[in-house]
Amino acid sequence: MTFTTAENMTTELLSGQPDGVLRAGELLRLGQVVAIPTETVYGLAANALDKTAVLRIFQAKGRPQDNPLIIHIAAFDQLKTLCLEIPPAVDLLARQFWPGPLTMILKKSSIVPACTSAGLDTVGIRMPAHPLARAVIQAAGVPLAAPSANLSGKPSPTNAQDVLEDMAGRIPAILDGGPCGVGVESTVLDLTGSVPRILRPGAVTQEMIAQALGAVLTDQSVLRGLAPGEPVLAPGMKYRHYAPKAPVVLLDGPPETTFQALLAQRLPEDGVVCFEEFWAKLEDRNCACSLGTSWDYAGQARRLFSLLRQFDRTEVRRILIQCPRSCGKSAGIVNRLRKAAGFSSLDCRRGRRVLGLTGRSGSGKSLLSKRLEQQGALVLDADAIYAQLLQGDPDMIAAIARRFPGATNQGQVDRKALAAVIFPDETARLD
Repeated sequence: MTFTTAENMTTELLSGQPDGVLRAGELLRLGQVVAIPTETVYGLAANALDKTAVLRIFQAKGRPQDNPLIIHIAAFDQLKTLCLEIPPAVDLLARQFWPGPLTMILKKSSIVPACTSAGLDTVGIRMPAHPLARAVIQAAGVPLAAPSANLSGKPSPTNAQDVLEDMAGRIPAILDGGPCGVGVESTVLDLTGSVPRILRPGAVTQEMIAQALGAVLTDQSVLRGLAPGEPVLAPGMKYRHYAPKAPVVLLDGPPETTFQALLAQRLPEDGVVCFEEFWAKLEDRNCACSLGTSWDYAGQARRLFSLLRQFDRTEVRRILIQCPRSCGKSAGIVNRLRKAAGFSSLDCRRGRRVLGLTGRSGSGKSLLSKRLEQQGALVLDADAIYAQLLQGDPDMIAAIARRFPGATNQGQVDRKALAAVIFPDETARLD
């Protein structure tokens, strides 16, 4: 299938079959740009070692050339020609997270053109988990530079149709590999300093990296953006990213609080993104979407960019979004939302007093909570939230299974068995 624009450039939509992979590899060897699927988002790929081909990426995206690109490889041995040295941490991380959504920043060799690394002496490299991405790299016979396959600043594409929307008539071909499994870009980890630093959060979390390496920091730019004059060390650090046409209003705080703020803020011409558990409470669902349940971070990541793109097909004035909690696997989602909102958000927790109730069974906690709720207080039942997470958070269930063997049964937590292990043991309670 082909698509032609008024400029008469034709874009082929290639199937994910072997002939499509071979065609993509052929175009890449000729110095052309091809959109390819990865497990994170679709990438706009070109020969990372060919300056002319790399410049075609910047031209197709409308991307500033001081924004570095990530190089994608299909085999660990390809690192040897791309980097000056390979620290021991690289091998440790690659064994656990490659192929997968982790980019490592290393000192680059002279074979990497300055335009690929935006003039830096470092370069980001990863091995994608998507089999089609690795097959294309092998078919091309060269490492591929591949930023997200969208017009610069827009939400990243997670399916071939999203790429076509932005890139039809701008590039020769798009390889259709179906929807992306992760949904947000890779974690970017800088290994060139004394302590590893996360420059962009993603599916490989700080906790996961710390288990492999020990000490690891998250750069402050993840939380606030770059300060004036700070160097751009990784993609997505400097410019407006992931943003739909309408401005994003990010609502920070507990889900129940942000939902009430959303209802109070919403105007008829606003779009809405809320958590699934509040969907039924919306009286007007026009231009309103569910991000998924508040604890399903993997599902949120898969939905995020496609939801933001949906609003570009509407006339909404602004988009109100409930912000997930920023912890573990949600850090990447929150980072993308903060960038989409220009690192501005509405703090829905201000002016609230927080009262914690604890006590033995029968001490009156439930009665007092009910009375407070009747008077307009927001009541959060920690036991109910914990039980909900034990049922719906696979990461928590897996962590409990590792730490407390015998506390799970057929993929579910046995709360009685868990309590029998934890309560008699003070060390276990602290864990």
